[in-house]
Amino acid sequence: MVTGTFVEVAPPSRPATVEGAPPAAARPSLAARLRRAAPPYLYLAPGLALLAVWTYRPLAQTLYLSFHSWDLSPASPLVPVGTANYERLLTTPELGASVVRTLVVIGGMLPFTVAVPLAVALLARGVRGRAGAAYRGMVFAPMLVAPVAGAAAWQWLLDPSAGAVNAALGTGANWLNDTATAQWAIIVIAGWHVVGFAVLVVSAGLTGIDPEYAAAARVDGASRAQTTRWITLPLLSPTLAFLALVTVLLSAQWTFPLVDTLTQGGPAGSTTTIYYLLWEFGFRSHDAGLAAAAGMLFFAGFLLVAALPARLADRAPREEGA
Repeated sequence: MVTGTFVEVAPPSRPATVEGAPPAAARPSLAARLRRAAPPYLYLAPGLALLAVWTYRPLAQTLYLSFHSWDLSPASPLVPVGTANYERLLTTPELGASVVRTLVVIGGMLPFTVAVPLAVALLARGVRGRAGAAYRGMVFAPMLVAPVAGAAAWQWLLDPSAGAVNAALGTGANWLNDTATAQWAIIVIAGWHVVGFAVLVVSAGLTGIDPEYAAAARVDGASRAQTTRWITLPLLSPTLAFLALVTVLLSAQWTFPLVDTLTQGGPAGSTTTIYYLLWEFGFRSHDAGLAAAAGMLFFAGFLLVAALPARLADRAPREEGA
């Protein structure tokens, strides 16, 4: 039977350090840690500064102005009125009607920003080389036309007596001065203006889809329609969701210059959206406080509308990777 021998070993002695020098394992100083962490924030600083000056500062000023009464005159003081502007706004009859018209504009613009661009981009996938570049240029060309210039051209095309549209359709409709057609005319003009941009966005989304998916589906016997339905469209859903979100947030802004140029909110207020109503409060009625209150309510409303699609888009990659 073998018995072990235990030998007591002394603990290692700490290395001698030079007097006044920090230990080797000492934690870096606060200044060193700040110097190490500062570069990313220095790169972001110019963008953050511009965001604060041109976005958050005006937003804060608008919020402050919404609790005051002011007629836009430099000589007139701001009079605190509390929540009176919001109370007046919520009891204004024009508010509800303008919200409904804005929803109609959003619904009318969705085919021009989602359905039509999707169909055009899918049908034009086979166009390559110079022909493809020329095609994309022609599709995008309306986006390069200034809205006011485009509105002037469409005003001539929709002229009830000598317009090309009535001549082609064989009608004498007064498109821009009839309450039944004025808003739809604005929607069609705005849709013509932005459809090229939406087609390019969808085309970019299609380019980002790996062609190996479609090749594998063809090997399994899937038809082109089945490949599009079960592979292309699901992979393209983030792009389509982005276009839908942009349409919800910007449709009223896209139509604003057309409304201001062609109908001035008429006839009988049939083309007055929430953005044009806000403009009327501020620059026709000279009620800056009411306009600021309307701006804050619209900002909060669109923020809530945008929050749900943004949350869904944020959760999609995590669910795919699960």
